[in-house]
Amino acid sequence: MSAITQKFFIDGPAGKLEAVLGEPESAPKGIAVIAHPHPLHGGTMDNKVVHTLFTALLKLEFITVKFNFRGVGRSEGSFGQGVGETEDVIAVTQAIRNRFSHQFPEIPLLLAGFSFGGAVQLHAAEKLAPEFLLLVAPSVANLRAPPVPETTQYALIIHGDKDDVVLPEAVLGWAEPAAQPVLIVPGAEHFFHGKLALLKRLVFDHFAHRI
Repeated sequence: MSAITQKFFIDGPAGKLEAVLGEPESAPKGIAVIAHPHPLHGGTMDNKVVHTLFTALLKLEFITVKFNFRGVGRSEGSFGQGVGETEDVIAVTQAIRNRFSHQFPEIPLLLAGFSFGGAVQLHAAEKLAPEFLLLVAPSVANLRAPPVPETTQYALIIHGDKDDVVLPEAVLGWAEPAAQPVLIVPGAEHFFHGKLALLKRLVFDHFAHRI
């Protein structure tokens, strides 16, 4: 599959946000917005897990965007304690929706995120009402993340059983009240070292027949 990628800036609530957009050559199945790990711990849109999600979603023929939160890379502003980053996601999503609204007015939305970015996406989902969620090791406890919205058609939460950054029991505790399934990957730690190809395959396999 061929795809077209481009770097550009989006007007965010705290200034310009640095972003990368990928467009499939075929008719898109949806719009996907990916959020990266914690800005104060080295998280950027160039993170390997984020890159893996980006390539998997492009392969699934989503219009796919990843971006740097405020204060990261060439994005303006400073760390927003999760609240500002949620606003960033909303701004990016609205900008991409507006960009493609004439061509694809009813296109589904997928919000994806890794670690801190996964928890941010749960907060953003309360306003954006995505059809799909894709969360890898979401730090649900640190950001007091809400549950998956009832309006979301399908949510895939992937977690490694050897994760010592976001503990599996924290994610399972968050998931339990709503009986939200969590896909546990044996032997995987937080950054999925040595298991990125498996992660990509899991994403592709779980979404390929749902879009």
